[in-house]
This record gives sequence, structure tokens and C-alpha cells, in this order.
Amino acid sequence: MSKVLIFGHKNPDTDSICSAIAYAALKKELGMDVEAVRLGELNGETEYALKQFNAEPPRLIDKAAPEVAQVILVDHNERQQSVDDINDVRVLEVIDHHRIANFETSDPLYYRAEPVGCTATILNKMYKEHGVSVQKEIAGLMLSAIISDSLLFKSPTCTEEDVKAAQELASIAGVHAEEYGLDMLKAGADLRSKSTEELVSLDSKVFSMGDYQVEVAQVNAIDVKDVLVRKEEIEKALESTIADKNLDLFLFVITDILNSDSVAIVAGTEAAAVEKAFNAPISDDRTIVLDGVVSRKKQIIPVLTDTFQGMTK
Repeated sequence: MSKVLIFGHKNPDTDSICSAIAYAALKKELGMDVEAVRLGELNGETEYALKQFNAEPPRLIDKAAPEVAQVILVDHNERQQSVDDINDVRVLEVIDHHRIANFETSDPLYYRAEPVGCTATILNKMYKEHGVSVQKEIAGLMLSAIISDSLLFKSPTCTEEDVKAAQELASIAGVHAEEYGLDMLKAGADLRSKSTEELVSLDSKVFSMGDYQVEVAQVNAIDVKDVLVRKEEIEKALESTIADKNLDLFLFVITDILNSDSVAIVAGTEAAAVEKAFNAPISDDRTIVLDGVVSRKKQIIPVLTDTFQGMTK
């Protein structure tokens, strides 16, 4: 079989990067010619994890077809979140933990989606199923992914399987999960060096919701005020993105990783849908308080999707 590229979604987070590396390592052990690559710039949290476990960042690509005929997707399945020319290559496998939407293939494939908090939790099972030991550095990266996606086990997406996998991987990696995890999350929450454009695209995904196109970005912060001080610049960037992508809504979510709450800046013509979805008012400054909301996957996308599917343009 010819070479296969493995990658996560655009604007990659720690799970997308670390799971691509971890799955590539497993596939190589099984005799497959693969390479982990990425579809965007690394965030501070992911850079911290790679440095801690002596891992090189995957190579950046924007198209796959010029290099390979086949790819494997991790941590995503929706085509608008994938490589630009996803329709020009064959998807061999998907390993994911998100909803399934806007996805079809012309050929059969291996598809594994489980309702756990992180792709790396699924990969930990797959290493065991294939009888392959997880190497120390890879274990550290997989642990980092679980900590990131679960917000150090505080997110409602976190399951007992995630916690168990994290404990196993922390033991192999030789670190204390809570201590290492807090340091990693703090590294990712330091946004001072990011430009406004980088900030709004750092961890952003576009979703099809009925007749509507919605983009939801999320950043973690120690203090949300550190981000809101740039609100005017952020609003301009959101409006520019809406125009460029013909979006109906852009929700920019700032999550307080210490208090497990969020504040969102709302832009777009369908802002009223946000008030309906969360049963909370948008203030005059275009922000909405999302008490107890920390998970885009479980607490934001489902309620927005339900709201938009009951609407027509």
C-alpha cells in the first residue's frame, strides 16, 4: 500500500495533533507507511505538550491529493473541517468522538466513533487490541490530549473511560496527571502573544446546522477579562470572517478554566438563535454569559443545532 497521511481537523487542538502522532506510531508498528500531518498552526498548549515529550510538530499541509491517494482522519469527520481537497482522496479510516455530519464516502471504510471525551482514549484501546505497547513519549502526548479535551477531567464530556486511560498513560509517561495537566492548560491559556486574527481562529470550527452555517471558536483563559479587553478588535475579526465565509453566526467562546464557566461574543444575523438556545439574554455589548458551559461538543453544538434545525431561511 502506498503512503497514507493521518491528520485531525483544521485549526488543530491538542487532541488533533497528538492523536495523529499516536495513531501514526501505532500504524507504523503494524507495518503501514503513514505520516502524521497537520492542517493548521499549533496553539500554545499543544506546543507545550510536544516540548514536554520531545515530539516534533507534524508537517503542515493544506492539500493531500498532490502527495497521496488515501488518508485517515482523526478527531473529526465533517468535510468542512478537513483538508481542502478531501473530496479528491479516499478516506480509509475515521477515528473520532464527535457527532457524524456532512460525511459520506464512495468506498467502504473503517469507522470508529465512541462517545468518550477524547480521540486518544479510543486510541489507547486500539493499542491494547493490537497488542502494541504505548511508548513513554506517545503516552505523554495521548495524556495531554485527554487532559485538553476534558479540561483536566472537569468537562461534562469526560467519561470514566477517559479518566482510566489518563491514569494508565500518566503512569507510562512518568508524570502526575493533575500537576502536569494544570501546567499545560495554563500554557495554553496564555494568549498575550496571539494576534486578534490568531485568537479567533485558534480553535475554531464551522458547522452545518440545517440551512445555516455556524462557526464556533473557543479559547481557554485564566481570566476572561484578559480576552474581553480586546473585544472591539475581536468583533471586527468576527465580522470579517462572517463576510468571507458567508456565515449566519459566529460564536466566540471564552472559557474560564478555573471556574468552569464561559462568556461568548456573538456576531452574525442569527444572534437571536443563541438567546433561544441557551435561554439567556445577549447584552448590549454583544456578549452572553454561559454559566457552567465549558464543552463546545456537548454543551454548545447540540443546543445550537436543535435550535437551527427548527428554523428556515
